Amino acid sequence: MSQPPSPGPPDPDRPASPWEQPTAGPEPPSSRGYDPQQPPGQGPPQDQPQWGQQQPYHMYGPPRRPATNVLAVLSLVFAFVFAPAGIVLGHLAQRQLRTSGEAGGQLATWGLILSYIFTALGLLACCGWVALVAIGGNDGGTY
Repeated sequence: MSQPPSPGPPDPDRPASPWEQPTAGPEPPSSRGYDPQQPPGQGPPQDQPQWGQQQPYHMYGPPRRPATNVLAVLSLVFAFVFAPAGIVLGHLAQRQLRTSGEAGGQLATWGLILSYIFTALGLLACCGWVALVAIGGNDGGTY
């Protein structure tokens, strides 16, 4: 289905048809961004794209955030379940985050902080229990 080209010069008020050949327009601005013939401060606006450039188009809405690192999430979960595993997973997550560009740095940091705190509390509880057993077991040797 093609339409014959319209005779005569193009009408500036009518939108261009997809079947017509594009007409030669004004010369594009220099790609250098600097024109020695133009006075200072009279360049193109910086917030609009240059001639021939397009704005990024996102078909399904705004751009997505980077994915969250799985090890960072697991570090926070294991801080409450088994704190020594949370420490290991937190350090592995931080190593991966330095190179991968994923999100989850705060999750890994909080997982590490909580894992270290719960591990220290667990060690103090174990040492206290051992001390109580040692003190309570020393009753002078009589049965």
